[in-house]
Amino acid sequence: IVASRGGDVAPKDPSLPQKEATIGTGETVLEEFVPIIQLKRFDAAELSKRHKAASIDIGEEAKTQLRNYLANVASMYQDNPFHNFEHASHVTASVKKLLTRIVNVDDGNGLSTPSDKIDLVDMAGHSYGITSDPLTQFSVVFSAIIHDMDHPGVPNARLVKENTRNAQIFKKSVAEQNSVELAWSMLMSEEYGALRACIYHTEADLRRFRQLVVNTVMATDIVDKELQALRKARWETAFAKTPIQDASLSTSDDCKATIVIEHLIQASDVSHTMQHWQIYKSWNEKFFMECYAAYKAGRADSDPSENWYKGEIGFFDFYVIPLAKKLDNCGVFGVSSHEYLNYAQSNRDEWAREGEGIVSEYLVKYEDMASQQ
Repeated sequence: IVASRGGDVAPKDPSLPQKEATIGTGETVLEEFVPIIQLKRFDAAELSKRHKAASIDIGEEAKTQLRNYLANVASMYQDNPFHNFEHASHVTASVKKLLTRIVNVDDGNGLSTPSDKIDLVDMAGHSYGITSDPLTQFSVVFSAIIHDMDHPGVPNARLVKENTRNAQIFKKSVAEQNSVELAWSMLMSEEYGALRACIYHTEADLRRFRQLVVNTVMATDIVDKELQALRKARWETAFAKTPIQDASLSTSDDCKATIVIEHLIQASDVSHTMQHWQIYKSWNEKFFMECYAAYKAGRADSDPSENWYKGEIGFFDFYVIPLAKKLDNCGVFGVSSHEYLNYAQSNRDEWAREGEGIVSEYLVKYEDMASQQ
């Protein structure tokens, strides 16, 4: 980010502290969600003048604040078997992998003025403008690491049923909105001023950063039917086989970029299902243990073990594999999309063969651990 603006870390707008104090002060995070995020556009001349990231030193103060911020984020994850800081780190690693494997698919290369000189700087300009803007990339990575902060280990529906304090405040997408609130409030505190100066130095950058974080974290709520229907409709619009004639290049690219970002974080959130069998099995066990512990604690209406085997097959068939196919169909992620799809299909087949016995093993292991406590 700093390299893209010539190494400058000093805020250009002296009124930024006042803007920081007012942004995100609505009733809920969800009301800030927008269907299409407007990304920043760059011209080829600007890209050619960018510094190399390796040549930039953001300073010890900002580095220390970044380490402290991440340490505090980690401390705010609860000790759940699945929704913990290890999961957040795993999701972040997948996001970073997919971002680095983005390939050039758009005619304009994400530039305000199309150019064939796209190799000028750091692969800038690929994927509907996503990789031409380091702030966009940072925002998605940031969202991945904070997306399950303070997760209580039970789904949103349970929080609403229990009428928890957060459920009373947020109504829906409870855990996701709470994560954004906590992470943003901490970032805006006085002790992270140098870190914030590296992330943005204008009001426009601040607002784009906030919007990207809100949309990206909200995309991890895959249960909310209204949000899912909206995403499906936007996918059909963005990647329709017949181009929409009345859409400008900018609007079309922004629509595609928004939906690609959402599917990138969704795939990363369940990336264990699209990786090696042993990785999938390990994380599946963690999630089972979390759900079964909630049931034993009286925080679930039914025994998850009774439908876990069939439920996983349904999850692969109706969510994971279609999602992997979308990653492939959008043409952004190159060979990675093929890799994710192949692993998803392979894991689905392996689970169909071995899953019933594995669930029995989970139950035995849970009871063994419970007896030792």
